[in-house]
Amino acid sequence: MFDDFALQHVPPLLVAAALTFGGLMPLFNAEYAILEFGLPKHVAVSKPAQSIMIVSSARITAIGIALFTFYLQGHLEAVDTILLILGYVGLVDGYVCWLEGVPGKATFRTLSGTLIAAWG
Repeated sequence: MFDDFALQHVPPLLVAAALTFGGLMPLFNAEYAILEFGLPKHVAVSKPAQSIMIVSSARITAIGIALFTFYLQGHLEAVDTILLILGYVGLVDGYVCWLEGVPGKATFRTLSGTLIAAWG
């Protein structure tokens, strides 16, 4: 299974782990997950925002599982493609954080998404 493992596979596997397991956080504490994401308290305490966070977290977990699955199947091109597409997610995350008045998180999320996309 890991016969072809190389150090360059570590970052995509870390991304896969962060998405898979980090995406589970809202299922247990949506308010905390929203705050960890970087959005302000007035968003985190909103029940509709918490519901949306839970729903979107299932999709993020599914993307993480897809990354692991494609990696284990040896479909590294698929892993790279998903990483590239995740750049868009980082841009949107950064934009939303910017709109909500958290420019530090906006910068972090945008740069993270850009680095993930570049790795792909």
